Amino acid sequence: MAKNSPLVEITDLDRHIWNEELDEFVPRDVFDIHTHVYLWEFNTDPDRDSGPCAAFARDLFPKADFEALQTVDGLLMPGRRVSRLSFPFPFWPYCDFEASNHWASEQAQADPESAGLMVVHPSMTAEDVEAELDRHGLLGFKPYRFYSVTGDAVQCRITDFLPQHQLAVANRRGLIVMLHMARREGIADDRNLEDLARLTAEYPDIKWILAHCARSYSCWALERAAGRLRQISNLWYDTSSVCESDAIEALFEIVGPERVMYGSDDLPVGAGRGKYITFGRAWGYISPTNHNISLEHCDGRMTFVRYEQLRAMRCAARRVGLGREQIEDLFCNTARNLVRSVRGS
Repeated sequence: MAKNSPLVEITDLDRHIWNEELDEFVPRDVFDIHTHVYLWEFNTDPDRDSGPCAAFARDLFPKADFEALQTVDGLLMPGRRVSRLSFPFPFWPYCDFEASNHWASEQAQADPESAGLMVVHPSMTAEDVEAELDRHGLLGFKPYRFYSVTGDAVQCRITDFLPQHQLAVANRRGLIVMLHMARREGIADDRNLEDLARLTAEYPDIKWILAHCARSYSCWALERAAGRLRQISNLWYDTSSVCESDAIEALFEIVGPERVMYGSDDLPVGAGRGKYITFGRAWGYISPTNHNISLEHCDGRMTFVRYEQLRAMRCAARRVGLGREQIEDLFCNTARNLVRSVRGS
């Protein structure tokens, strides 16, 4: 593995996990469909240094550019050639959208296969988003629930943070929409399913990507939604930050591996240490600093979220019997072809 850098320190534990579990699984060519590029200064909250994003973005990676992504990939997945779909980090409650989207466009130009999405706010008019798309050459939208017009980032519906005039633009241009589901039950929520069925039918030329396995960190939500998800053809899914193999396995079985794509959620999520864990019908992030579990009986060090995700992907792929070509599609070909199709249109 590559030597450590100021961005990431590789421990002997990390090396063992990569060499013994992951190196043979991850293909040489990778297209990461879910990455963030940003500068901390794009967070325009006057109280940003005490706000919700400080420990997450400022302290770990205050500058997330293409070079930083390449460096982290070189350390965590040595010997891989990585292209990516990148979009701004959705700082809340205040964000410099114009600077963020300009930055995303600049970073995407570092690699001819890579591309970018623009972060959108529901207050942006159709003319606003058209102008941004033309100015920056971005391939779609990254809305976010924290910008909901209802002020409720938990129980809002899709069009509360992604209005239909923006969807009309995306449909006419055949763009990507990277969607982070809201509502407590995520994809299992009847209103989310109703909205998805209606919107994907009304806007059939949008390439919808449901991030984080449709924000399903365990299998129950996907299993409840399975019948309705199978009926929607223009949905894709990424595996970013999902660390439970049962969720990824359920997704393979419900929609087929050809609709699932690898995403790292870098930066900063995948390069952070810890794991997204599930219990009951909940999920949360456990890190070295936010738990009081007694670990004297074992090696209690944590590895990267990305490695926990890759472990889950490997386990799920093995259980459903994915062949090598399917694994290469999962990590590269499906995402690369999707981006190429949008760029070509």
